[in-house]
This record gives sequence, C-alpha cells and structure tokens, in this order.
Amino acid sequence: MAKTWLSVTVDLLGGAGQDLWPWPGRIMAVGPSHTFEQLAEAINLAFARWDRAHLSMFTLADGRMVMDRESADELTSSSDGPLVASVDMSTAAVVRTVDLGDEFRYTVDLGDEWTHRCVVGAQKIDPVEVLGIRPAAPLPYWGWGSVPDQYGRRWAEDDGHGPVPTRPSHRHPMLQHTWPEQQQVRELDLTAVRRATRAGDPDGILDAITGVEIDDALQQVGSSLASALEHRRERAEPIVRSIHNRLTARDGPGDQELGEDLLAALRGEPLPGRPVPVDLDALAALLDGDPMLTPGGYLDLSTGETVPADLADPAEVGEDYAVDVEAEPDRWLHVDSDDSRGGWQDMAAFADRQRDRTLRDSLERAIQGRGAFRRFREVIRDEGLSVQWDVFSVDRQWGRARALLAAEGIRVSGAPCIPGR
Repeated sequence: MAKTWLSVTVDLLGGAGQDLWPWPGRIMAVGPSHTFEQLAEAINLAFARWDRAHLSMFTLADGRMVMDRESADELTSSSDGPLVASVDMSTAAVVRTVDLGDEFRYTVDLGDEWTHRCVVGAQKIDPVEVLGIRPAAPLPYWGWGSVPDQYGRRWAEDDGHGPVPTRPSHRHPMLQHTWPEQQQVRELDLTAVRRATRAGDPDGILDAITGVEIDDALQQVGSSLASALEHRRERAEPIVRSIHNRLTARDGPGDQELGEDLLAALRGEPLPGRPVPVDLDALAALLDGDPMLTPGGYLDLSTGETVPADLADPAEVGEDYAVDVEAEPDRWLHVDSDDSRGGWQDMAAFADRQRDRTLRDSLERAIQGRGAFRRFREVIRDEGLSVQWDVFSVDRQWGRARALLAAEGIRVSGAPCIPGR
C-alpha cells in the first residue's frame, strides 16, 4: 500500500513554569485528510491531558498561526503588534500545510503555555504497518517519557502546599491479582449441581454454575452439561463454549478429552469413542487408592460400574461371591492404582498456585519426605482450605480417570454423579 501518511514527532518541552528534560514524546501517524484540530485533540489525549477546554494553537515556521476561527478573527483584527496571517485549524489539513522535515509548534492552555515541538518525519508512512489499522484521526504509534499532570497535581486533593500522603503499607489488591475478593464472587455449590443433575433439571444445572468461580471444577461441571445442552441449547451453548475454552487453556489431565466431548455435543456429533456411563468418582477412587489396600479393580464396560480387585478374587471373598471377570473378558477393563504419584502431583500443583508466599512455602515443605500426605492435610485444615482442596483434587482425579478411559478408546457418556460436599 502507498505510504501517504505523515509521521510527526511531538516533544513536550514544558509548561506551567517548568522546563522538562528529558522531553517526553510521542510519534503520531497523521493521515491525508486529518486537520490540525484533529491533531491537537490527538496530542492532548496522547499526553494524558484530561482538561481539554483550553484554547490551543499551532505556529508554523513561516509565522502563520493555526487556530480556531473565532480566535483567528480576534488576532487579525487586533490593533496591537504586527499583522499575523492565520489558518483555520478546523479545516486545514496537516498534510497539505507542512512538508517533510518541517518543524512547527503546538501550544495548549494559553495561560500555562504547554509547549510542544513538532517535527515532520523525512519519510511518509503506511499506518497499517505501524498501527495495524487506518485510524479515523491522528494516533500515536510510539512514545516515551513521564508526562506531568497539566495542573501539576500529584494526587486528587493536591493544593501544592500539603504533604504527600503516606504510602499504604500493603500493595493494592488489584496489583496482587487478589481482587475482587473471593467472598465477592458466589461460591460454586457442587451439591446443587449434583441435585439438579440427578433430577434432570437443566435450568437448575445452569443456575448453579452461572456467576460463580468454576475453574477448579471444570471436569465436574462439564460432565453435567450434556442434558442442559440437549434441553436448553440456547442458554447452555455459550456456557458450554466457555467451559470448552477454559479446558483448552487449563490443559490439565483429561481436559483435552472432555473438551472434545463437549465440542462433539455442540456439533451434534457422536462421542469420539465408545460411550460408557462411567461413574468417574468411583473409578477415580480405584485409580488413586493405596495399592497396598486397594490394588486397582475392574470397570464394567456395559454398565459403567466399578469392582475393586479384591471382590473379583475368590481367595478374598470366596468362589460363590467373587465377580467372575474372566468369564466375559471383553466386558471388563482392568485398572491399576497409580501408587500415589497422582495424589502427590495434585498437592504440588495446589501448593504452587497459592499467591501467598508464606502459605505456598508451608505447603511445599509439607509434601517433602515421608508423611507428606498427613502433613499436607494438616496445613490445609489449619488454613481453612479443605473445601477448596477437595474440589481441586477431585477435579484432577476425574481428569486422570477420563484420560485413562480415552486412551482405551472409551468416552464417558451420560451425567455421572457429582459427589456431595
């Protein structure tokens, strides 16, 4: 595209009785049709000038004044000083008035005289290259320096005489990403989600998850949305899309798989695998249990039910009571517990996400060495984080269970029960 715009460097030299150094500056992109009035407004905005009710004017290198028509008429008809030629800033285009390399002055607030040196660049520019757009008015594409308040105020009540207010002892919550405070956001009630899911109440499901923090429970919440999407599609669709995007961003265990399932539901397509109505909570209990106490078990691929390994062992429960998984091997999927590795990784992830450094250090120390699970639970209890940890850890357990199933070509169908709290 042809380069038809001017690049104008604007340096703020000073004003209100002070000479600035180094000069703060902005480089403005000015289009072929942009007027001096538009350039004045753009400069004021670029230099954070909040009171723009003052008169302003440009002075060209040949002595001509560029100002509003009323001021120009007053200046021309004045009986004092030399005759001054003037240009109407509301109609005069900058590109047709100055040339490449020209220098001119911009002054705003003729009392405090905030003075700017403006220099037209030696080469014309393409706004799309420097800004990415073709703006309707002049726009800065580069800048530097500290910009003073036009009245010299450093805080709202500054009268120029009083002492500087004492700095707060703590950083503002917005700087620490702890705003809004958690109590300002309604907590997710997973019991309400579970109750609505069991009752087949799509509106109840959507009501329970709207306006609350759900990012720690995406697996649990996402598993309940199939019926809501089927019966309340108009309301459920943006929520399902949001959860899909959150799963993609989080990218935890099983998040990709659940995201694929939700995407299939949105498109009205079958699940990308064999659908089985698995109770993820029960399956997670087998996977994350102590292998010395609960050495895995079996998943019934026809019903989604789980059977602990000892209930399928005749030596443990007797021939008459043992579940015969060998009689129908294609019906059963054997699953092993993960020897507490997943549980430890959950604790490490929960510790790492804490913003409070003291709490984070305490949790990280707790999970080192023997007795890590006991010490971690004690810290969680003492810090009042038990509910938060429960939601977080269950969601990761469900994710691991979902990922294991997907690796076997199995997808969770229906709406599994969400555990009560």
